[in-house]
Parts: sequence; structure tokens; C-alpha cells
Amino acid sequence: MTKDLALELAQRIQRIKPSPTLAVSARAEELQAEGKPIINLGVGEPDFDTPEHIKEAAIRAIHDGRTKYTAVDGTKSLKKAIIDKFSRENHLNYEPAQILVSSGAKHSIYNLFTAVLNPGDEVIIPAPYWVSYPDMAKLADANPVIVKTDFSTHFKMTPAQLKAAITDKTRIVILNSPSNPTGMAYSASELKALGEVILHYPGIIVMSDDIYEHNLWNHLPFTNIVNACPELYDRTVVINGVSKSYAMTGWRIGYAAGPAKIIGAMKKAQSQSTSNPASISQYAAEAALSGDMKYVQLMTEAYKKRHDFLINEFKNIPGLKCLPSDGTFYTFPNIEAFLNRDPSVTNDIEFAEFLLTQANIALVPGSAFGTPGYVRLSYATSMENLEQAVANIKKALGSIQ
Repeated sequence: MTKDLALELAQRIQRIKPSPTLAVSARAEELQAEGKPIINLGVGEPDFDTPEHIKEAAIRAIHDGRTKYTAVDGTKSLKKAIIDKFSRENHLNYEPAQILVSSGAKHSIYNLFTAVLNPGDEVIIPAPYWVSYPDMAKLADANPVIVKTDFSTHFKMTPAQLKAAITDKTRIVILNSPSNPTGMAYSASELKALGEVILHYPGIIVMSDDIYEHNLWNHLPFTNIVNACPELYDRTVVINGVSKSYAMTGWRIGYAAGPAKIIGAMKKAQSQSTSNPASISQYAAEAALSGDMKYVQLMTEAYKKRHDFLINEFKNIPGLKCLPSDGTFYTFPNIEAFLNRDPSVTNDIEFAEFLLTQANIALVPGSAFGTPGYVRLSYATSMENLEQAVANIKKALGSIQ
């Protein structure tokens, strides 16, 4: 039988894997459709509705006929709202040519990688990491360099680790604070120490993923590496969006701010891939960034209350180790004490499957985030669901004591 060359796939696509968090959510939805009472703690999505004033802005935009193409890099009014947001909240000053609006923060990251990475370049990624970072680097023909962190540093990369990971091929260092999946945030002094390492390497770009900026309760006020180390302003790209803070995941609006040369290259990449983000979503995002922040504060207060409940409950489960988070809506407990107690539960992937089938709980194995022996739980769900989830988990784990 001859090989069908026409159906051969590109090497870049064969290097990557589907998003494991989306796979977990799909599996949970399948079981729910079969009638099983699955509590989904795997999805990284706020359980709140988009605030009314944001939805009303979108409805007005539709009635006003704002349904045509916009500029590739976003409407002037949304870019102004983003610039005002950075000035007001982050004390960072940008010009319109330094802002790019994309179809989600993930799209912004993809544009950055496309714009600056060459084959063989290296991207330093602290683990645990958001699942898409390594694969997105591979799609750009670059090599992810994983820096392992653990309990001892609260899952944060140290300056010594960063320096040891840098080579003459290092092009990007990724910082995600507060972090998905750990919920940990870097303090201003920790960021300054990392920045002082990076300053010695003028060819390195910092990608500061600030998507959980407002979902924070420790290390306040929020600080990113440019605040802590202003000398890096000219080679830092700040990634953010409206998905998490404003419960707008489906609206698909993210944005990037950074050096005009890099942002211009990202715009060029976007112009030949997606063009502009959805016009209606842009007007909604403008209302989000310019409007009252009380809804964001209320959501974060709810996350903190749920976080405290889970941390207190986990303390009463022998063998389960869990550090309190600084923000987000995730916790990342160590479950190694429960492995190999049952022949079918020898790693974190099998542990997650065990809880799915025995406790009706969907969560994501730590292996997906580059850290085996852990699991990520999202508490972006009701307190009622969390109380039932804890009861189910305790009962299931009790069966393999």
C-alpha cells in the first residue's frame, strides 16, 4: 500500500497535543449528558454571568450597526480604554501603536510567539505552567525550557533557577502571576530580583501574563515585572484580557502592550490570520475596562471565600498537602500520598480518573501543567457544589486508605 503523501500532516502539528483542560471539560460534559452528577472542577472559567452594563454595551453596538470590520489591531476607542486602564491601574504609559487587541489573551500570546521566535529559539517556562505555553512555543518552532518549581518556593522560579536556564538561544521568559494552575503570585521584590537577572541579557523578551490580575488577595497591590523593574519596559510584552476578571470568556477579547516594533509585527501576523477581533465584543470590552469595578471585586471576594473553605477542608484530609493561593480561582494540592495505595491509582492521571468515576469529580492532573503528583481544582463554582465535592472526595479517598 502506497503512502498517501497528500494526507501527511505538518511536523509542527505533530509536536503538540490537544489542550488537556478542554479535554477534561468535554469528558465531564459527556458524563453529565449521560445523567451522572458530575461536579466539574476542571474548567478555568468564572461561574458568574457577564455584568449587565457590559451586555448592554454590546446590545447597543448591535442596534447602532457596529457590525462591520474594525481596524486589525482594535477600535480606537477600545485601544484608548486599554491605554487608560494601564495608566490608571498599573501606572504604565503606552501609545496606540503599542497596543494590539486580539481574539483572547491566548491569541495575543500566539501572535507574540509568531512575531519573535525563530526555529531553535528557547522559551523559559516555569512549571507548573498553563498548559498551552509549551505547545504554543513548539508551534512557533521554538523549544520550551521548563524550570521546575515546588512547595519550597511556593511554585515560584528563583533568580538562581532563571539564570541557570538562560542560554544564548533564550528569547522569551514567561511570567504568569498570579498563576494558573497554582494561584501563586510573585511579590514586587521577587519580580525585581528576576528582572535584575534578565537585565544582563539584552536579547531576552519578557512575557508578563497578567490575565488574573484582579483575582488577587495577597501581594497587593498587583505588581508586574515592569512595575518592579522599569528598565525592562522596552522589552516586556504585557498580556491581558477581559475573560477572567469580567466573566467574559466567550467574548474572546485579549490584548497586548509592549514595544511598538514587536506589537507592529504581532499586528502583521494577526492581519494575515484572523484580522480584527469581533466588533461587538470590542465594544463590550470597552465598557468592561471603563466601567465600575465593583462586579470584579465581588467576584474576587467570592473566590477568596471559596478558596478559604477548600484550604480549611483539605487540612482535615490526611495526606493531602495544599498551599494557600494568592489569587485566581485555582488550588493545586499534592496527592502523592494517595498513589499506589490502589493498583489502579499509580499516578496523578489515574488519580483524576479515579475521582471522576468514584466521586463524580472532574479535575485536571498536574502532569498537564508539567508537575506530576498534583491536581488542579477550580473553585469557579458554587459553594454548594464545593461542599458536595469535598464530601465526595473525602469518601472516595477514604476507600483507598
